[in-house]
Parts: sequence; structure tokens; C-alpha cells
Amino acid sequence: MKVEDEIRDVIKFIKQLGKPNEKGQMVLTFGDYFKSDEVQNTLENPFATLKAAKKRGVIDFEGEMLWQGQNDDTDLILLLPDW
Repeated sequence: MKVEDEIRDVIKFIKQLGKPNEKGQMVLTFGDYFKSDEVQNTLENPFATLKAAKKRGVIDFEGEMLWQGQNDDTDLILLLPDW
């Protein structure tokens, strides 16, 4: 699967599993993202796909690396829902 297709999947997961923040942007915590069976079964490397989406300005999250357990409460913010 191409990176672009996986980024579209990330967008879909944030829309399906997330909730709107005070700015109306869809947000999903890293913990909820990483624990989702659908995410794990669809994406080859869930974290690498997040990094690629962040690099392209599709999503944003605090920091450069996210660690399961340590960063479970970190918000994944969808910036470009129609990318």
C-alpha cells in the first residue's frame, strides 16, 4: 500500500474514532489510535504513517516521537480532513 493511501486511512480513522475539539478539528488520542484493531489490521506501520501525515501537514501532534503508554494521551489533530 502506498503512503498516500495509508495517510487517507489515518484521516478516516481520526474521523471515525475521534471527536471535535473546541476549534471544530477532529482529534483522536494516540492511545485510542494505537489500540484500535482496525488501525493495527490496516496499516503496515501505524506510527510511521502518522509521521508521514505530520510531515505533509495533514495532522499535528506534540513532539517528534510518540511512545505507546508514555504518549497515550497525546492528541492527534486532523488539520486537512479533505486531503
